[in-house]
Parts: sequence; structure tokens; C-alpha cells
Amino acid sequence: MLPGLAGVALAAGLAIAAVMATAAAAPIAPHKDALFAYPAILASRDGGAYRVVDYREMRDINGRDAVPERRVARRYVATGVRRVQAELTVRTAAGPVRHFAVGRREGARVITVYLHGQGGNRRQGVDDFSFGGNFNRIKNLMALSGGLYLSPDVGDFGEAGAARIAGLLAHYAARAPGAPIVVACGSMGGVLCYRLADEPALAGRLGGLMLLGSMWHEGFLHSAAFRRRVPVFFGHGSGDTVFAVDRQEAFFERIRAAAPGYPALFVRFETGSHGTPIRMTDWRETLNWMLTRRRD
Repeated sequence: MLPGLAGVALAAGLAIAAVMATAAAAPIAPHKDALFAYPAILASRDGGAYRVVDYREMRDINGRDAVPERRVARRYVATGVRRVQAELTVRTAAGPVRHFAVGRREGARVITVYLHGQGGNRRQGVDDFSFGGNFNRIKNLMALSGGLYLSPDVGDFGEAGAARIAGLLAHYAARAPGAPIVVACGSMGGVLCYRLADEPALAGRLGGLMLLGSMWHEGFLHSAAFRRRVPVFFGHGSGDTVFAVDRQEAFFERIRAAAPGYPALFVRFETGSHGTPIRMTDWRETLNWMLTRRRD
């Protein structure tokens, strides 16, 4: 049950201070931070590891989009980043992977990949105007920070799909020695997040996992990524009818109980739906937290 609102603003501010202080010193450069910052924090606990964010459809969709759910207002995007965007195919041992690459394909400082869910494709993760402009923001964040952003076709969510994505990441990792890799998974894409978490060759390069409106998987507690304490972020809408928020919250608590102090964050978007985390997650805050914790 959520606590009363009296005094919540002050308590929440104190609780997330450490998270924000860490982010301020981390490597991802700012880009339109004020526009993409979380709205009011309704509740916070465990030093900011769990937060409830105020989400309102009339403000966060209708008030943000020029055409609701189709085209965000122009001030949220910077399309010049398309100059460093290319549509490519990498041939892996498991098969070819068509994808978009944005930023530095050689010598990247950090690599972020977005894996779409059921019915999606490589174009979703580079659509500048959908999901409130949040994909345009991650493209710009990576380009401004000397990083690389990838948005591939997943193909399938089984072993073959995971092998192709692992091959894609290996291709670019070889061209960016030492660059941490953050894997962000939307909805069913989470199946691949958990599969990749147990790839021994990849676990040492993982900078973090982001589960956006996605599922839980007990096997993660026995994975190579878990043993290496790879940071994990959960973004979830309280009204998600595909993956119930209480199940994901329980899994978050399971991780923290299994490994006290484990670097895990949970942001609950109150009243949000299945796609809300993709629209509302603050990429810069999350990535900076992950990359800083990885160095600790």
C-alpha cells in the first residue's frame, strides 16, 4: 500500500539523492534532461531502489504528443542524430542480423542495445517520434557520449534468437574493447535479456540489464550476470495487463533477498500501462547509475 502523500516529496528527495549524485558523475552526457525527467515521486523506499512515479495519460501522452501515441511534439526530439545512424546487416554464426546502429561503430565507450517485444522490429527502437520521443533521446545520448546504440530485429525469442543477438553484440564488442554493454528489453524481449544474462562470454561485458514492461525469470538468480552482480533496472506500469506489476515487484524483492545490496532498481509508473516504461523511463539516469555501479 502506498504511504500518505504528506511529507512524501521531502522523503523521496532524500531517498534518491544517492542515485542522482552517482548519475551526475557518470559518463552519459545530458540531453533534454528536464523534458524527460520523472514527474513527481509519489513514494520511495530502500534508499531510492524502489520508486513510485506519478503518471498521467492526459499529461504524459496527450500533453506531450502532437498526435497522441503517434507523434511527439517537436521540442522532444533532435533529428540531426540521423547523420550517424545506419541500417546494416551483421552475419553471425547463428545467422544474419539486420539492425540499426547509431553512433560510433568503432571504439565506442559504451554500447546500448534495445530488444523489441512480440510484433516489433528493428525500426521500433529508432523511431524518433513514437513513445514520447524516448528512442530519439537514447540515440542522442549515445551519440553525444561517444557510445553506440543498436536496434536489431530479434527474429525469435528462443535459443536461435539469443544466439543471433549474442553474435551481434560480439561483433561490436570486438570493435570496442572494454566498452560495457547495456541490454534493454521491452516486453517479450525480456526472454532474451535473461538468456543473454547466462552467456559466460557476454556476462563479463554486461554493464546492465533493463526490463521495460517485461517478465520475471527465477533462473536469473543462477545466471552468470547475477553472480557478477550486473545492475538490473525494472520499469513497470501499475496497470500492465500483460505482465502483472505485483509479480515483477515480487521478483525484484527476490533478487534483493537472495543477494543483499544487489544493484537493482524498480520504478513503478502509477496507472501506467504495458508500454508506459518505454515512453517514460529516464535513460540517462538509469544508464549513469548502472555504469557507475559497475565500476564499484
